Amino acid sequence: MRSLIRKYAGKLHRDRSVADGRVGIAALDDVMISEGAPDLSRLAADVLSRLSCPGVVAASPSLPFAEFLLRRANAGAEAIVPLDTETRTFLHDIPIVRREELAGDPAGAIAALLSGRKGVIAEGVGIVASGPVTLEQAYIHYSSVFHACHVKYILDVLREGFLLPGEEEAFRAFRETFLRPLTAEGLSFRAGPLDAPEEVLSEIRAVGRHTVERGLVDSFFGNISYRAGDTIYISQTAASLDELSGCIDPVPTDNRSTAGITASSELPAHRRIYEATGARAILHGHPKFAVAMSMSCDVKDCPVEDCWKDCTRVRMLGDTPVVAGEIGAGGLAVRVPPVIGGPGKAIVYGHGVFTTGRDGFEEAFRSMADVENRCREEYFRRLDARA
Repeated sequence: MRSLIRKYAGKLHRDRSVADGRVGIAALDDVMISEGAPDLSRLAADVLSRLSCPGVVAASPSLPFAEFLLRRANAGAEAIVPLDTETRTFLHDIPIVRREELAGDPAGAIAALLSGRKGVIAEGVGIVASGPVTLEQAYIHYSSVFHACHVKYILDVLREGFLLPGEEEAFRAFRETFLRPLTAEGLSFRAGPLDAPEEVLSEIRAVGRHTVERGLVDSFFGNISYRAGDTIYISQTAASLDELSGCIDPVPTDNRSTAGITASSELPAHRRIYEATGARAILHGHPKFAVAMSMSCDVKDCPVEDCWKDCTRVRMLGDTPVVAGEIGAGGLAVRVPPVIGGPGKAIVYGHGVFTTGRDGFEEAFRSMADVENRCREEYFRRLDARA
């Protein structure tokens, strides 16, 4: 269990989602085990002792966005409600617990909220998340909250400006020192087309790692596939893209077997993209600026309320089409294939980016990095125009 604790602490630092040395993880095996920053590991253990689950992560995020969202929320607000797909699907909302509510029994206050939700923002502490079944889930839920807060905060700043003391300075530091240009430089990709199963599996595993390591997907959300002959090789649902060994399903294109039962929930979208485009490779990630910008719409007096599923417009972010659509066969699997063929890329409202490669993954990877870089540029162009 200690090796797992260190593994997920390492991942959080690699993902740049926690401040240096500011993570505590507690896990329940035969006995309670906790490691990390003393104050945070004690808090994680105290929270875990009050829950029926195997693991808790408590950490100070590398960015102050969750804290700013809490402080920007109305005085009576009990939760923050981001509108990105990960929040709608997995988190529903993110409870907040203010400093005065933590006085006396912080672990009790946090545990009470975690009994009904996957993650909590605690003022002056950071993000605390639990894993109902596995320790890995605590890592995943922390990452999901961090991602949701990142997307919501940058979108709120674009819409409302800076409202609190210190926000503008912190955001400037984020822009100038935290953000790194996204590139494919230094990475190697196999030239396609790929036909041998082991060659396909090896390349999918490698590109999955690249996608995580370059920050194009958070936690283990996102998916990847390759079409070789009559088979689609696709990452399994809930698989971590940087750990795909044994987690790639070969699915017949005609769906004649049950091999796809454990495949990504977005298999229908992949299948239809292949049918519509003739591409061989598909990459799907959740780069944050692309997600945020997809939710920034300037249409006035629009009658659509549930934009993420009911909007029928095709908007453009630069040369990339943006469409709405729910996960599954009835949503983005219908909306994405008609628009992705020409540009080889598309953004789904509040969800992420799909890119294709004619023969291999290099084209898809470079395209996704380009989409995110262009979305960053457009974001800061609009933000600077507010000044």
